[in-house]
Amino acid sequence: MNIENIVIKVLEGKRICDKEALFLYQSNELHQIGSVADIVNKRINKGYAYFILNQHINPTNICINRCKFCAFSRSKGEKGAFELTIEDILNKIRNNANFITEVHIVGGLHPNWKFDYYTEILRQIKKNFPHIKIKAFTAVEIEYFSRISGKSIKDVIITLKENGLEVIPGGGAEILCKGIRNKLCPEKISGKKWLEIHKTAHLLGIKTNATMLYGHIESLKDRVEHMMMIRDLQDETGGFQVFIPLSYHSLNTEIGGKPPSGIDDLMTIAISRIVFDNIPHIKAYWIMLGEKLSQVALLYGADDLEGTVIEEKITHSAGANTSEKLTKEEFIYLIKKAGKIPVERDSTYNIIKLYE
Repeated sequence: MNIENIVIKVLEGKRICDKEALFLYQSNELHQIGSVADIVNKRINKGYAYFILNQHINPTNICINRCKFCAFSRSKGEKGAFELTIEDILNKIRNNANFITEVHIVGGLHPNWKFDYYTEILRQIKKNFPHIKIKAFTAVEIEYFSRISGKSIKDVIITLKENGLEVIPGGGAEILCKGIRNKLCPEKISGKKWLEIHKTAHLLGIKTNATMLYGHIESLKDRVEHMMMIRDLQDETGGFQVFIPLSYHSLNTEIGGKPPSGIDDLMTIAISRIVFDNIPHIKAYWIMLGEKLSQVALLYGADDLEGTVIEEKITHSAGANTSEKLTKEEFIYLIKKAGKIPVERDSTYNIIKLYE
């Protein structure tokens, strides 16, 4: 096996296998791999680079799971714990409702909130802001809703959809491989269950995102295996719209360690683009990578920078030193300077406006 043969294979439009993906990871040919990823990206997304005018909202950080890698969660009564009322949530949105097109809602598994509270959050948002699309609740949260309500996963998702849910975010995937997942987050649902929940959503006509948290205690082989599990499900359902590599932040976490280097970040973006011949978008999440490295990632296979965000708590709890929001003008500037065409999108990647 050599990198030249893998490059030829990719440029011919052929799929690479897990061994070839691992070989790319273990090589030092970042620029060559990035160049190939950029070619693949241009085939799929022309010269477009996407962003969205959105707002992140975390209803609570109180969580029955206290994952080792998480600096955000708190136990009830612990210093720093918070829980928002529905009116709190509506007020946060009200301040930005004149320009955002999406709210992104994820949070802790609150020990006392009923499923009806979560559905009422959706219902009230849709009632008060019908023009705003709702991307909400990870597979981990959905499984928790199933447990506390006695409903099946399918019925939970149907109920959420009926109350305004339009897209499911990709959080909670972390690393799907059983062995490493049991060490990293034994409290969470299994990787198999995460995949099952996303499959159920896809079959119900709901698009979802997929993530991978990398750079903590996993191996390169674990990363590749994780990608292959997602690629296999995508072959079956076609329901994933974007893959989002999430760069681990270590501050205030139980497992500690050092975060990934910029080289590792770019390599992961590039290999993701090459591996996922069946997922249209690869996101460089600027909150975790920083604005400038995310801009560079647009030349290494990424085509999406996420959105304005406005208020981000999860990654900043773990030491992110990025700002908490970017403006539309900043996205346009970053994307144009990377030689790409800025595209304002909605939650399902429909084009709202091109900035050529």
